Amino acid sequence: MTGFLSNRSAACFMLGAATLALGQPVEAQEGRPNIVLIVADDMGYSDIGAFGGEIPTPSLDALAREGTRFTNFHVAPTCSPSRAMLMSGTDNHVAGLGTMAEEILDEQRGLPGYEGFLNDRVVSFPQVLRDNGYHTYMSGKWHLGGREEQRPAARGFERSFALINGAAHHFDQTGAIEALPKATYTRDGELVDLGEDFTYSTEYFTTHLIDQIEAATDNAPFFAFLGFSAPHWPLQAPDDSIALFEGKYDGGYDEIRGARLERMREIGLIGPDVQPNLEPDLWPHWNELDAEQRKIEARKMEVYAAMIYEIDQNVGRLVTYLKEKGEYDDTVFIFFSDNGAEGTLPGEVLGGRNREYISRAFDNSLENLGRRGSYFGYGPSWAAVSQTPFRMTKGFTYEGGTRSPAFISYPGWGAGGRQDHFVHITDIAPTLLDIAGVTEIDTPDLKPMTGHSLMPWLQGVQDVPRPQQDPVCTELFGRVAVWKDGWKIVHSNAPWGAGDFELFDLGNDPVERQDLAAERKDKLAELKADWEHCRAAYDIYWYTGLSQKIVATNQTQYLFEPPHTTSEK
Repeated sequence: MTGFLSNRSAACFMLGAATLALGQPVEAQEGRPNIVLIVADDMGYSDIGAFGGEIPTPSLDALAREGTRFTNFHVAPTCSPSRAMLMSGTDNHVAGLGTMAEEILDEQRGLPGYEGFLNDRVVSFPQVLRDNGYHTYMSGKWHLGGREEQRPAARGFERSFALINGAAHHFDQTGAIEALPKATYTRDGELVDLGEDFTYSTEYFTTHLIDQIEAATDNAPFFAFLGFSAPHWPLQAPDDSIALFEGKYDGGYDEIRGARLERMREIGLIGPDVQPNLEPDLWPHWNELDAEQRKIEARKMEVYAAMIYEIDQNVGRLVTYLKEKGEYDDTVFIFFSDNGAEGTLPGEVLGGRNREYISRAFDNSLENLGRRGSYFGYGPSWAAVSQTPFRMTKGFTYEGGTRSPAFISYPGWGAGGRQDHFVHITDIAPTLLDIAGVTEIDTPDLKPMTGHSLMPWLQGVQDVPRPQQDPVCTELFGRVAVWKDGWKIVHSNAPWGAGDFELFDLGNDPVERQDLAAERKDKLAELKADWEHCRAAYDIYWYTGLSQKIVATNQTQYLFEPPHTTSEK
């Protein structure tokens, strides 16, 4: 199947009929595989080799080759809403993250679904796995609530080491904003301070997960969630990894983007005529930067690439451990990024109030970029390269904010396979439960999962009957998207969008270049009606001017006001 050349239909495979009550552990069943879920934070669609990137990622690429790549996999526009959908298998407005806790409006406070943490109206799928004989381990970023009853230990994880916040420095416990100078970590639900053994987040999270797996004293299968906080800013990486990329990005945005496009065409991820959509054109081009700015920009991408490289190296370390332990052949691997690449500069956080803090407290000299004590992001121009060929980046409901590289691999399941059908992050929970042999959940007092198991595709069944695709909706910060049968509507505020509903035929226009709202009023009306149904079903607080209201509050200005340059001041 050739990517992006035909309409997609959703993965609509329901779980089976057997019923299992929560809270009733059962003995481990023979033959149930281990499950390793790996989530990158703010990584772009085309960054790893399996999706066209130039960054060497042999460990991830090998896993992708052994499994099924999902080229049309969608997430929420930002991290905590994605994680809420991941854990619950349903919409983020149902699960408690109708908006990010850091960005909630006064008028949204107290509304159901806007609690700012993974709420008690939904079941957490790790809890289901634990109640059905799985060990459940977690190491890395959580971002789904910080109170004791909201931490991983209270949501189904037997063992956990968690970064509770949305971001933190990677070499130490420094927080992301001045109001939170020290990041919050917990171990098995208890607050902890980082010790001297915390050398670098990616390495430490992986080590801690390996230690959790190693501590098991029985042969029960395990579920392990490795939630990297990389490559979320601040961009930081070990010196020797950064050195590997010295000079690799001196050619600038267009050169790297062009090379990625060519590789994506060669491996069939995009059609031969697909060109990147770089609208809106609001930031300086490479040829408009002076020599010093180019050095800074190239260095930023070198550090970012080193962070991806470190992710791959540590995934390789985990794979090597599982092979030595004799568990690799019995382990399913799932990998994706929680949203599109991050184009927002950290200085723009909180309406720009983080800019003065970064300038005063950190050393962002060219020589120190990427080291301990620096604090920067790589900006919208490099983020657009990471999201090649899609429109926009993290925080937006265009494809660049919501499409993520993803694969699932397991020995014997269609090595080298690829699926171009629409898949959604809410499909992960029911898929993993299906893999574990949990075919239905009897939770009448909780909201049901709305995702669908991907098992038939993973097992190579391409022609199973599929019911008519349900529309899939997403909303965040007043920005809207609805996908259905290869069509999509988007509502986004200016200057990013039209300030009204746009209509795209993704089967023929995957990069959302041609708005067909005026030409196909029938299809526009159909998807708008689907959006109204989603609003009602998920209790979504929305009106046409909501994005502008958020701008006016200055709470999320960094998601709305384009910076004047790609370089931090």
